[in-house]
Amino acid sequence: MSEKDLNLPQDFGFDLVNLGGHKYAYQHKENDNVTAEIEWTEDNGIMTMTHTFVDDSLRGQGIAKKLLDQAAENARDKGLKMKAVCSYVVNVFDRSDDYNDVKA
Repeated sequence: MSEKDLNLPQDFGFDLVNLGGHKYAYQHKENDNVTAEIEWTEDNGIMTMTHTFVDDSLRGQGIAKKLLDQAAENARDKGLKMKAVCSYVVNVFDRSDDYNDVKA
């Protein structure tokens, strides 16, 4: 664990947010500013992963992976599949078998 990892609070987590219609996100906010987020649209049993963002102040701490893991857990809980469109998700899906059960 790097020194930077130690700066994350114990309760660092993500909120599920409906962005309107079939668009959702897991977000982390600080002072009402989104500092980390993974977005998707949900339709016909597919979560189309469209965007991942991590603020520069949080980079290098595995936050994007934690966001993706949270989204994958959501997919598993709801019996959904995930389609990778966002370049980060495409890259992780290509490199890891951890998500094979939810890949569309």
